[in-house]
Amino acid sequence: MSSRHTDLDTGPLYALSHLDALESEAVHIFREVAGEFENPVILFSGGKDSILMLRLALKAFAPAPVPFALLHVDTGHNFPEVLAYRDRTVERYGLRLHVASVQDYIDRGVLRERADGTRNPLQTLPLTERIRTERFDAVFGGGRRDEEKARAKERVFSLRDEFSQWDPRRQRPELWNLYNGRHAPGEHVRVFPLSNWTELDVWQYIAREDIDLPAIYYAHEREVFRRDGMWLTAGQWGGPREGETVQQRQVRYRTVGDMSCTGAVDSDATTIEKVITEIAASRLTERGATRADDKLSEAAMEDRKREGYF
Repeated sequence: MSSRHTDLDTGPLYALSHLDALESEAVHIFREVAGEFENPVILFSGGKDSILMLRLALKAFAPAPVPFALLHVDTGHNFPEVLAYRDRTVERYGLRLHVASVQDYIDRGVLRERADGTRNPLQTLPLTERIRTERFDAVFGGGRRDEEKARAKERVFSLRDEFSQWDPRRQRPELWNLYNGRHAPGEHVRVFPLSNWTELDVWQYIAREDIDLPAIYYAHEREVFRRDGMWLTAGQWGGPREGETVQQRQVRYRTVGDMSCTGAVDSDATTIEKVITEIAASRLTERGATRADDKLSEAAMEDRKREGYF
């Protein structure tokens, strides 16, 4: 909500709350992309950040429909609750959904399963090929600068070359919220309207707007096993291994990705108010605490960005 006070010389003055200011910035970015690009697309996984992005896009163009399609890179190891949410959302808003399937590439022999079972690092080729074949010139992502050090380097408009690769030396200044979408044929721009949001901002906005989320974001009973300091869900990807014991615990997920690398946290946060309290007290980002794919090396996310994934 905005606040109002009176200046004796100029009359009523209005100040946006921090959530209103973040919303206004994101809406401006969506509209800027609609004006600058011919064929944008929104990356949508059914995770909280992509859900928030879609809500902001709906606001940006209401009462008209969102003028962008959605793109999901499906690892084949997604949480069923999240896929069901994705499909309900597409039907509810009459959206166009493109699905790039990692399993298709494995079946064709183009990609091979990793020894650790995780498919998150295998998403790069399906994503970049779908961008090229559909000729998407702007791709919205839900990355935030507070999540991980490599993401903190991103500009709002992140230029990618004809191979979808990221070169930090080619990124442009964004003074006074001026965004340069110029790109050569074959290049595209990744766009991050949530860059300046924090995890706490996301949850506070979700609470304010009463946004529905997949149930796994709230505390629930689940069968999990311990690996590398995280509670992972057993599934068709191959866990648990010998010696890893499955337990019934009350957990929730702070972030959602491939089941093989997304850990749950012990939690009693069954309501959004409790989640906000829990996040406010945390000193670890959701990716730092619960994403094994970011721990493959010190520069795991940086490497994936250079290859074209994020």
